Amino acid sequence: MVPMENYLVLSGIIFSLGVYGVLARRNAVLVLMSVELMLNAVSLNFVAFSAYLDPDKATGIIFAVFVIAVAAAEVGLALAIVIRLFRNRSTANVDEAATMRW
Repeated sequence: MVPMENYLVLSGIIFSLGVYGVLARRNAVLVLMSVELMLNAVSLNFVAFSAYLDPDKATGIIFAVFVIAVAAAEVGLALAIVIRLFRNRSTANVDEAATMRW
């Protein structure tokens, strides 16, 4: 059986890559992908803790499914905002979205 520390280190690396992507990227689509990486790292933590602390119950897996569902809704809404921004400004740069005006 793989030790739980391996899953936690992998989750930490994935979360760190997501944070770097959010802070370093200027393209809104890449920022959304980085947020998804962070949410996937959280889901991995839920499943790892659920499997190691109480293998008989599936509470961590249920929470991971809820995180995935919320992430899908978040991406759908954010992608609609990005598309609207691109149609109005002809760019998906988040610096352009900082000056939201009519």
